[in-house]
Amino acid sequence: MTVSYPRLAARTLRFTLGIPRNITVSPDGRTVRFIRTPDGVTRTGQLWEHDVETGTESILVDPDALLGEAGEQLSAEERSRRERSRESAAGLVAYDVDPTGRWACFTLSGQLWAVHLGARAITSLPSVGAVIDPHLDPTGRRIAYASGGALRVIGVDGHDERALVEPESPTEVWGQAEFIAAEEMDRFRGFWWAPDGTSLLVERFDDAPVQTWHIADPEHPEREPVAQRYPAAGTPNAEVTLWHVGLDGSRTEIRWDRATYEYLGRVSWTEHGAPLLQVMSRDQKSSQILTVDVSTGETSIVRELHDTSWVELSSAPRHAPGGALVTVEDVDGWRRVVVDGSPVSPDGWQVRGIVDAFADCVVATASQDPTQVQVVRFGLDGTATPVTDGPAVHGAVMGGPTTVVIRSGLDVVGTTVVVHREDADPSALRVVSEPAPFEPVVTMLEAGERGLRTAVLFPRDHQPGSTRLPVLMDPYGGPHAQRVVSSARAFLEAQWLADQGFCVVVADGRGTPGRGYEWERAVLHEFATVTLDDQVDALQAVAAAYPDDVDPSRVGITGWSYGGYLSALAVLKRPDVFHAAVAGAPVTEWRLYDTCYTERYLGDPRTQPEVYDRNSLIPLAPALERPLMIIHGLADDNVVAAHTLRLSSALLAAGRAHTVLPLSGVTHMTPQEVVAENLKLLQVEFLKEHLGA
Repeated sequence: MTVSYPRLAARTLRFTLGIPRNITVSPDGRTVRFIRTPDGVTRTGQLWEHDVETGTESILVDPDALLGEAGEQLSAEERSRRERSRESAAGLVAYDVDPTGRWACFTLSGQLWAVHLGARAITSLPSVGAVIDPHLDPTGRRIAYASGGALRVIGVDGHDERALVEPESPTEVWGQAEFIAAEEMDRFRGFWWAPDGTSLLVERFDDAPVQTWHIADPEHPEREPVAQRYPAAGTPNAEVTLWHVGLDGSRTEIRWDRATYEYLGRVSWTEHGAPLLQVMSRDQKSSQILTVDVSTGETSIVRELHDTSWVELSSAPRHAPGGALVTVEDVDGWRRVVVDGSPVSPDGWQVRGIVDAFADCVVATASQDPTQVQVVRFGLDGTATPVTDGPAVHGAVMGGPTTVVIRSGLDVVGTTVVVHREDADPSALRVVSEPAPFEPVVTMLEAGERGLRTAVLFPRDHQPGSTRLPVLMDPYGGPHAQRVVSSARAFLEAQWLADQGFCVVVADGRGTPGRGYEWERAVLHEFATVTLDDQVDALQAVAAAYPDDVDPSRVGITGWSYGGYLSALAVLKRPDVFHAAVAGAPVTEWRLYDTCYTERYLGDPRTQPEVYDRNSLIPLAPALERPLMIIHGLADDNVVAAHTLRLSSALLAAGRAHTVLPLSGVTHMTPQEVVAENLKLLQVEFLKEHLGA
């Protein structure tokens, strides 16, 4: 039986299953370890090992063999953690290896496991409660893990299991990242080992100040709603503190000006220097990088960052060998590598993140063309030496003399993972992902006067000039997320949509990464004008470029999350341009979205209500005159279903017809095969009906 593309995409997690991930390289560069599923449709991740010298692979951990018929069971805390990190896979999704190369650890079905790497012996360790985020100490003697609000520790031999710190109230949690850090700061950890393995830095958060919302399951009225602490814009955040905790349970609070710098953004602690913190003010216009005296808890300012819009949180500040401070900062319009306060990456490179830091250079991912990401060696003398090149998105992991380069390009649908070592021939890690059923045919444009990076896709059987097709805009469109990249896999769904009878246009407007300071800050306070104007400009440029192939009188728009907001906004505000829209999980009222993200771009709703009013969809409801389908998962704890329900109520009050598709039991992600397939097919039928495709 032929499987539809939407179902196949859901089954393969958009063709990512079977690609090596969570790659680590041993300090001596001899061994590469990684998680990979056994094939392209099985979601269960296994732990593998690659011998660099011989190029051979072997499996270290097979979850099915460990769990047997019992299968995997996830705690509510682990499900929430995976939702924050957008993790849809199963089995092993993370692991840790100590620098000595003797031990690895992981959690599986809430249990704690240790692997003696030399003997390849796997042991289930005694643990309390559902284990979350275990990490080995750098000496390879102990494992710390979070469970039940406590931070616990156990020897790798299974002895001396105990709690180091425990909560004193139901709202207090040790050793985990709070909601805002995980959802909006890309910080998923809540504890960090000392280099000598005798103590840890541990986050403690208390959700007591945060308002309680309730996520109900209308399909099951017999079930009680789930109470969730949600820090909406303008409301209190969790109280976050950091503590130095010894293995004997002693604790010292790390002190900084928390009244001014509410957010704990980044933490690092290596053998090259004292711990480093990056803290940030609630309005995100000021940030301090602090060094910590763990014996007293006192902090000292080593760098201060200020910005009239917002300070960007990037890679964690770190000490390079020798003690130099390495940061990523916006300087003179470029995001740069900065060493001891001096920029070392030259003009022309927008730095994405740090791969590794050395005494004489910093290796980072960076872009000259925003659609491409290269691995670049930035010397302290201001030189830039690309390690990769070509129209592709690259990443890298390093250890000793070994570098693993991950590449996804436009030339072929797929990802390659190649191991490079100075004294050995390159070898590739096996990729067993499901073959894509077709190859996207993508044309890249620089649209309009702002050079909007835009991808255009026609049906694969379309003959130029043969017929004018309806246009389907397919944006995300919001800040800090990029759709137009030099990766064929990124356009598989867009090509499938095009094959349904559309010219599909994917455009990255202002606010998206890789284009510099002014480009990103253009969205400040102006979501509803700037991001929509850029979609209109991209559409006009495509219509001008293909006058015989596109019909600008039949334009639809579809998107999810911010893309859902942008889609609904398009038909509400510009019905002269957009003729139908499908809005998935849209943010319709920014007062209902979280503090960190929303306040970064729109400010505080208590002091700038007019900014929120002009970026809300609710006041625009009476203006709807085009077909609009709104889709929302009722179990969504990120963009809660109240967004859609409030817009629907406003539309109904104004007498405006619209379609609402509620998804029972579905969160902000929709990984379920049948739901994902039928959802996509319903969207396409809606757009075909109203655009005449």
